[in-house]
Amino acid sequence: MVNRKFHPTRINSLLFGLLISFGLSIQAEPSAEIQTPSTAPKVTSTKFYVDDIKATMHQHVNQLLDADGLFHVLDDKTGEDLALKFVKVHDPVRQIRGNIYFACTDFHVAGDPDKLYDIDFWLDGTTGKLVVYDTKVHKEPRRSLIYGWYKQPRYTFVKDEISYLY
Repeated sequence: MVNRKFHPTRINSLLFGLLISFGLSIQAEPSAEIQTPSTAPKVTSTKFYVDDIKATMHQHVNQLLDADGLFHVLDDKTGEDLALKFVKVHDPVRQIRGNIYFACTDFHVAGDPDKLYDIDFWLDGTTGKLVVYDTKVHKEPRRSLIYGWYKQPRYTFVKDEISYLY
């Protein structure tokens, strides 16, 4: 017969581990709807490339142009409705993580091509088709006596997360 003594520290560690495991399992809230394979959102493993992202951006912009060919975006900082002319999609466009992609663009103020806005777009490819789901003004036009018009950034990216500058 084997005589094993349990040290109180080992027993406490075991109990603590069980409590943590049990505590984590009861903290998860049940979902309102049980998802079965037929009701679960379809997740795709489609990989999108530069041409796909740029084509989606051009389609998105073209679909939202008004009768005068202007793209309207709400400036989340000033609350202003910006009426802008599309200039280009910047390189590089990129995949941020999983099915999330990113594109940066230039638009100029209608009637003033020197006043450029840098507008960022986030796209989701989960369904097998890229869809724009978020838009933000990244840089706004500012004027300098020495340099003329330039784009002043409102935020920068740290590990693909927005870090506001002001």
